[in-house]
Amino acid sequence: MNADVTDGPGWYDPEATTFGDRMTGAREASGLSQAELAKRLGVKVKTIRAWENDQSEPRANKLQMLAGLLGVSIMWLLSGAGEGLDGPEDRAELPEDLAEMLGELRKIKVDQARMSERMGRLEKRLRLALSQGV
Repeated sequence: MNADVTDGPGWYDPEATTFGDRMTGAREASGLSQAELAKRLGVKVKTIRAWENDQSEPRANKLQMLAGLLGVSIMWLLSGAGEGLDGPEDRAELPEDLAEMLGELRKIKVDQARMSERMGRLEKRLRLALSQGV
């Protein structure tokens, strides 16, 4: 990376950052620790570390949940293109009630993603059963 990052197209320039860089930045911007994110995604902390260190990448279902939790697009996480972070900013402290509402919204998003995944598995089982004439 260049010494002066202000000369480039942006803090999260797709050519200068990796999936792990973008994931780490989005996680930190959302105020989540690695342990909190791991718990919400249903994975181990070492899995989060591996993703952030570009040693592995999440599967599609976890990637969808990750993007939802972090408030960025899947494409931005993967390539740096699309809706994501502009760069570090001075984050003002939110009043406690607003912070709680944001936390609740994040939890609902995760629950929704899990339910969607569950529905997909159930639909697949149903289609298989129907195709076998059961």
